[in-house]
Amino acid sequence: MSNLRPGTPGATRECPHCKEAILESAAICPGCKHHLRFEPGAIATDPGTLTPLRIEGSIRHPPDGDPWEYNVVVSIRNDRGEEIARKLIGVGAINPNEMRTFTLAVEVMPVKSKKPLKAGTRH
Repeated sequence: MSNLRPGTPGATRECPHCKEAILESAAICPGCKHHLRFEPGAIATDPGTLTPLRIEGSIRHPPDGDPWEYNVVVSIRNDRGEEIARKLIGVGAINPNEMRTFTLAVEVMPVKSKKPLKAGTRH
């Protein structure tokens, strides 16, 4: 969870459905897509959300050889190159002639806050 005070941009809470850490301001969990509170006009993909980064790629195992194992790891670094978050997302195996597709998306949304973020904020 976040060290930031409730109501501060970047403050987090736990989704009651999937138990992931999510932004306190979220009306819909970005992980499980459950509605967390009623907001008129709220839809699973908020029209105010931008996706400035989206990467998709596939891995196909050649038809011969031994199975491959994989780890999906996401890390976030600040402007000084320091790792501020790292998470193992999933693990698995790919058998010969199988394929897996991976997508990474970073969604951003404007913050409706009375207080601006201070320089050096953790997230």
